[in-house]
Amino acid sequence: MKTSLFLVALMSAGVVLAGPPAPKKEGIESQGYTWNAQEGEKTEALKLKGDTANGEEAYEVCGACHLPSGAGRPDGTFPQLAGQHTTVLIKQMADIRAGLRDNPTMYPFAITLVDPQELADVSAYIASLCIPADHGKYEGSDSAARVAQGKTLYEKQCLECHGKNGEGDRKKFYPVIAGQHYKYLLRQMTEIRDGHRRNANLDMVRVIKTYTDDMLVAISAYQASLKMPGAMCAKKK
Repeated sequence: MKTSLFLVALMSAGVVLAGPPAPKKEGIESQGYTWNAQEGEKTEALKLKGDTANGEEAYEVCGACHLPSGAGRPDGTFPQLAGQHTTVLIKQMADIRAGLRDNPTMYPFAITLVDPQELADVSAYIASLCIPADHGKYEGSDSAARVAQGKTLYEKQCLECHGKNGEGDRKKFYPVIAGQHYKYLLRQMTEIRDGHRRNANLDMVRVIKTYTDDMLVAISAYQASLKMPGAMCAKKK
């Protein structure tokens, strides 16, 4: 039985694992930081072909939070992974492991992946998952107005990188944001705006730093309203 299975059992039982603190490399606070430097295990993992069978076993530790389906949590605590680009998955896991992105909840589990091959394997397995039909959306009574406002903002400054339909760009490491949980999108954009997401794209930081809370709510509502590209899961009867 892999360590990942043991960790899932502990987590399910409510046991908190003590371990070494995550490393902390300079991020957006440093003028010399390149948001997507091609170095380290990330670069190695990107060159490898992922094995989905091995990735399924390694993913078990991830499934405790992100769910076995990769659907994440609508309350925004954990993002939906199913449907995300493998390049983005590898980058984010490598950044957390290297100390470029602060995620104390995920770090103890991310370091259980033993090498770049397991990063590639897990990402390949996640990419093989179907996309859940339902996800967390903005639920305010002014939903239609919020989505319309967000569409205007999105098409003005987000479309160039994230695509017309929020599909992102695999080669440029721009994530799929269509169909992501509304509360997760809002939390991440707020952290980027406020300088707390240290591995953020500096171009996005410059764009989003002028956004008000109201604007972030609207643009998150719009992004969550979009359909994530890819193979959707069959709806339960």
